[in-house]
Amino acid sequence: MKNLGNLMKQAKEMQTKMAEMQDAMQHHELTGVAGAGMVEVTLNGKGDMKGLKIDPSIIDPEDSEMLEDLLKAAHADARNKVEAYSQEKMKEMTGGLELPPGMNLPF
Repeated sequence: MKNLGNLMKQAKEMQTKMAEMQDAMQHHELTGVAGAGMVEVTLNGKGDMKGLKIDPSIIDPEDSEMLEDLLKAAHADARNKVEAYSQEKMKEMTGGLELPPGMNLPF
């Protein structure tokens, strides 16, 4: 029974750490850039958009496709940074223990 008590205690500690990590991710912001910094997309650690900057010099009514592509590229860059940040935090929380493929936390 002692092992079960220890297991429950560890589960509770992990749950607390997970809640702290989710809160930290919500408040951490990462910025993706495209077009040599002419477009910036800022996301929080949960992937919610928090900011968008577009250099006015690239706004061309005749070429909206270029701006759309830059926005997508900046967003993808920011998402990659969010994913890397999330993996780093998860690694810290699990003490470097790798999770099985497909098991992404937070759920």
